[in-house]
Amino acid sequence: MKARVLHRLHSALERHLPEQRLFLRSDTETRFIRLKPETQLIALAGSALVVGWAIIATAVLLMDSIGSGSIREQAAREQKSYETRLNALSAQRDARAEEAAAAQERFNAALAQISVMQSDLLASEDRRRELETGLNVVQGTLRRTMKERDQALAGQAEAIATLEGATGSAKTTDGRLTDVEGTVDFLTVALESTARERDAMADTAAAAREEAQALAFERELILDRNDQIFTQLEEALTVSVAPLDKMFRDAGLPPDQLISTVKRGYSGQGGPLTPLTFSTKGMPLDMGQSRANRILKGLERMDLYRIAASKAPFSIPVKDSYRFTSGFGPRWGRMHNGTDFAGPKGTPIYAGGDGVVTWAGRRGSWGILVTIQHEFGIETRYAHMSKARVKVGQRISRGDRIGDMGTTGRSTGNHLHYEVRVGGKPVNPMTYIKAGQDVF
Repeated sequence: MKARVLHRLHSALERHLPEQRLFLRSDTETRFIRLKPETQLIALAGSALVVGWAIIATAVLLMDSIGSGSIREQAAREQKSYETRLNALSAQRDARAEEAAAAQERFNAALAQISVMQSDLLASEDRRRELETGLNVVQGTLRRTMKERDQALAGQAEAIATLEGATGSAKTTDGRLTDVEGTVDFLTVALESTARERDAMADTAAAAREEAQALAFERELILDRNDQIFTQLEEALTVSVAPLDKMFRDAGLPPDQLISTVKRGYSGQGGPLTPLTFSTKGMPLDMGQSRANRILKGLERMDLYRIAASKAPFSIPVKDSYRFTSGFGPRWGRMHNGTDFAGPKGTPIYAGGDGVVTWAGRRGSWGILVTIQHEFGIETRYAHMSKARVKVGQRISRGDRIGDMGTTGRSTGNHLHYEVRVGGKPVNPMTYIKAGQDVF
């Protein structure tokens, strides 16, 4: 049975692949090689396999080349878009910095104007009090002079009556008449002097009233100018404080609690931000003084915001060119608690805010790690560095260089793994970085 099947298969192959002979001729003899149908079939099958494998391999290589080219183009487009966005954010940050500098200059100018206005107000108050005192003295002198005039007039009338009665009397003598005439002359001189003093006092009182009216008008002008300056200061203060307030709220730091914490650490007083007080008798402040105190409180709040901003990690840790390779959130089936910035080896790494170094060295899969403890219970971590440039216990300011970028620990390439933790819990670092870029 098996022989018949093989014979039929051989016959079928003979029809399509007849036996061939390959002759090999030399100088002395001629030989040939018989190529059976089975041998030809095996040769054809082997050739087909080789050709098919070559075609498939070529197609795979072409597809891989096309795919890698598309990925590179996509990566280039994404990098260009990201660089454009970074340039825009940098321009916005520079604009905010210029606005903050201009606002600070306006505040300094306003404080100088407030000092000048305070001096003018105090000087005008002193002049007004002096004029009121002088006017009271003039009025008292005038009243006393009028009283003396009335007494002199009464004495003159009495003397005249005495003189008239003595004319018809037997007691009239030349000596008495001479005394009466002397008395009358004295009274006349006294009345003329009193009249002159009265006229002079009246002129002085009129001049004092005119000067008081001029001072009152000048005071009204100063108050109106002060109102305009206060309005400009209040508007500038609102424009300057609002972005800072929004920055801390976006970062999850309640502004009131933040200011209270900063005040506990910086409780010194004095200087230009001390509240204004003009009365030593405990009298309530007027409207201008209240507005000035509100502006000073706003300036104090902005100064406390400035201190808090330097303590919290609002600055980006990489200033040179970099690629944003991985964000905060789930990744590969587990939580990625930080943000990855990729760049060349040795790229400088900077502190995001003021603080104290609590770790600097190798730490398991983190590689070379630097940990900084900031105020308000905030901690930042900088992992996979090639070199740490700080020591444990060292106090760091925002922008200080703390290490170099590398690929130590569990890492697939040169990059910085940056974490922000509040109360020991990781939060998205970009929340702080974006909040800071909107202001600084």
